[in-house]
Amino acid sequence: MELVSVFFPLRAGSSRAVGKNTRPFRLDGRSLFQHKMEQLEKISKNVAEIVISTNDEEVIAQFEGFKIIDNARLVRRPDVLCNSTTKVKDLIDYVPTVVRSDHIFWLHATSPFVDQSDYLSALDLYTKLVFSGPNDSLMSVSRLQQFIWSDSRKAIINCDRAVNPWPNTQDLEPLYEINHAFYISSRHNYLTLSDRIGTNPALYEMHGLKKIDIDWEEDFILAQNIIRSLEQVKNDEL
Repeated sequence: MELVSVFFPLRAGSSRAVGKNTRPFRLDGRSLFQHKMEQLEKISKNVAEIVISTNDEEVIAQFEGFKIIDNARLVRRPDVLCNSTTKVKDLIDYVPTVVRSDHIFWLHATSPFVDQSDYLSALDLYTKLVFSGPNDSLMSVSRLQQFIWSDSRKAIINCDRAVNPWPNTQDLEPLYEINHAFYISSRHNYLTLSDRIGTNPALYEMHGLKKIDIDWEEDFILAQNIIRSLEQVKNDEL
C-alpha cells in the first residue's frame, strides 16, 4: 500500500532484557532485529517505505545486510528520545517528522511470531475498516475472557456479580490487552490527537504464540527456546 509507511523503532539500552534486539535469537545466530527485517523484506513491495528508527550502533551495523531492500532506510533517533524515561507521547510526536506517508504502520521487533502474513492481513483489514469503513485506526490485541480483579475497587470488573456472581467464562464481557505488536493509524491522528491510535480503533486479535511480547529476560528466553525448537524440527524434516 503506497500510502503506508512502516515505522520500526529500536533503542539501545534495554535494562529488562539486555541487548534483546541485537543478540543471537535464532538457531543461526540471527537477532530479533534481523528476524523482523526478514519478515519486513517480504512485505516491502506492499508499503511505501520501511523506516528503522534507532540510536543502537549494533542495529545500525546489522542493517548493513538489509540495504538491498530498496525502500528501507535507517534514521538515527535523537538520544533524548531513546531513554527509559522518554514519554511515549514524545516519540509519537516525533514519528510524523521522519515518515513520508499519510498512514503509519508502527510495529515492534519484540513480537517475533507476528509475521509477514499478519502484517498483510492487518493492512487489508485497515483498508476495509478505515479507508472504507467506520474505524479510524487499527491495533493488535489479545482477548481476555477470564475473571479480572481490580484490587483498588475490590471487585471483579467484567461481570455484574449482583446478577450472577460466577457466570461461565464464555459469557463474560471480553476485554482486550493491547499487545504492542503493531498499530496502524493516519498521520492526521498523530498530528491532531498526538496518539498512535484514533478514537475508534479496529481490533486485530492475536492468538497463540503470536501474543508473545518480549519485555523481560524470561520472555526472551521463552521465545528463543520456542523458535529454536521450531527451527530444529523443520531442519530435521529436511
